[in-house]
Amino acid sequence: MRSSQEIVQAGRQAFPAPDFSSKGAMAAAVAEDSCAFGSTKYFLLCGLGGFLSCGITHAMVTPLDLVKCRLQVDQAKYKNVVHGFKVTLKEDGFKGLAKGWAPTFLGYAAQGMCKFGLYEVFKVHYSEMIGEENSYVYRTALYLAASASAEFFADIALSPMEAAKVRIQTQPGFAKH
Repeated sequence: MRSSQEIVQAGRQAFPAPDFSSKGAMAAAVAEDSCAFGSTKYFLLCGLGGFLSCGITHAMVTPLDLVKCRLQVDQAKYKNVVHGFKVTLKEDGFKGLAKGWAPTFLGYAAQGMCKFGLYEVFKVHYSEMIGEENSYVYRTALYLAASASAEFFADIALSPMEAAKVRIQTQPGFAKH
């Protein structure tokens, strides 16, 4: 049986780190536009990526989410997805399909920011806790722990907006004041 140090060394030989110091294809990145891994700027950019990607994509599917929520609440009125769209368009018009877009965007943007940003924070933090060698050997467990930790906070960030969104979409008259 090989020692963990031998495994780490074999992994480094099989998958060498890229050489960013050469003037090859990687030289296209401008040094002042980049950021160091694990820096505050890096974590903020990861969070920004999550904010934008999750907020925008979830807001785009708001009409489908609206019909799904209404199907769950009133199966007699909304018989299926297609019928749900027809009823919503008839009663609320095209504008009605956007009900709940703002809390959807804000909630999922906050979730994405926490998920993407905190995943990187926890990954670095846990790696520092267990050391470089153990971080490599147990990288799958490290990534799982970082992901679960980030998702815990991401779901807390999402919950208030998700509750508001569901009420806006399913309770007539809610948020009209």
